[in-house]
Amino acid sequence: MSTRCQRPTHNQSCWLSTFLLPWYVAEMKLKSLPDDFEVEELSDFPLRGGSYAVYLLTKKSLGTPEAITAVAGRWNIPRRAISYGGMKDKHAITRQWVTIHRGPRHDLKQEHFALTYQGQADRAFGPHDIRANRFHIVMRNLTAEPAERIVALRDTLARDGVPNYFDDQRFGSLGASGEFIAKPWCLGDYERALWLALAEHNPHDRPGDRAEKETIRELWGKWIECKAALPKSSRRSIVTYLCDHPLRFREALALMRQDMRSLWLAAFQSDLWNLILSSWLQQQIDSKRLIGVHLATANVPFFSELTDAERATLTEPLLPLPSARLHLEPGPLLTLYEQVLADEGLSLRELRVKYPRDAFFSKGERSALLLPRELRIHSADDDLYSGRQRVTLQFVLPRGCYATILVKRLMAVVSDTATP
Repeated sequence: MSTRCQRPTHNQSCWLSTFLLPWYVAEMKLKSLPDDFEVEELSDFPLRGGSYAVYLLTKKSLGTPEAITAVAGRWNIPRRAISYGGMKDKHAITRQWVTIHRGPRHDLKQEHFALTYQGQADRAFGPHDIRANRFHIVMRNLTAEPAERIVALRDTLARDGVPNYFDDQRFGSLGASGEFIAKPWCLGDYERALWLALAEHNPHDRPGDRAEKETIRELWGKWIECKAALPKSSRRSIVTYLCDHPLRFREALALMRQDMRSLWLAAFQSDLWNLILSSWLQQQIDSKRLIGVHLATANVPFFSELTDAERATLTEPLLPLPSARLHLEPGPLLTLYEQVLADEGLSLRELRVKYPRDAFFSKGERSALLLPRELRIHSADDDLYSGRQRVTLQFVLPRGCYATILVKRLMAVVSDTATP
């Protein structure tokens, strides 16, 4: 069944109502300070000489794409020459690996980031070079009771883990309509896809972007007038193309940055995978032990704990990412994928991009459960909020897993056990 927030089905279980946080939990503060959320990439990337300069990028209150853009501009380097493995949180202190083909062999320091030269490599750094990520997270402004419950959950978390959902950071490209750009793109509605990319309001927009999008919305289709009203920007260059080719939305979409188009596909594919995992968990676990949690795109089930049989069933499976390239044997898993996609008005064969061919859905598998390693949880008096407690979490997660999913599970279980 579909678990999307805006249209739950008549068949929904009791868990689907998103938990309501008690007052002493709802006031929990995350990322009160940049130091409260730290992420460090762990890698065995070999420094054995070559034409790729290797750096450690340390950034604070800055997203990875913005940091890479700043590096490219400061050193006058083509963006395509810069490679990295993962998108790291903006509102945090993060450390990640970066390579630049024929890059400078020295450091770079700016206000919100620093590149520290490490040596040379014979290839670019990529996502598969990330072994894991180490996290340090501080949850603040808690009263004593929920703080104690969180600390007491350490053994259960270490044993059972949590559902390995993609979290809200994955869906930053999702605008006010809740419609993924990749969906009309796959279905061949290039004008709708382009409108979502160029014109739709997004809560993460900066003031300048917000103003440009408003102009494009108001003057959509009046391309000459629209161009005259826009400042020089990447959006204006696409509008310029439409002045000469007013109906060639497909080609105009291809003018968008390739890495951005790849992010749109990844966001849509991740949302579909979340819905598949959600439905699969409902099949495997007694609904009495499921807790509904609100993500950016769906209400999804978490579990309070697992039985031995459930743990054996859930620990090993890898659920494949949905795409037209996926070929499942007839059976329950294929039926599950087809049903989830049908609820979204799609089929597996439609999950592909016909044009342009430089962006495509990923092929691979993802663990159903996220199992934290080296998990430590402790509480202390909160030095920012008088009379309250802070809880510090330290753990290591495999690449591609979201620490905030672990935090949401903690808060959901505290709420569930505290609510009469």
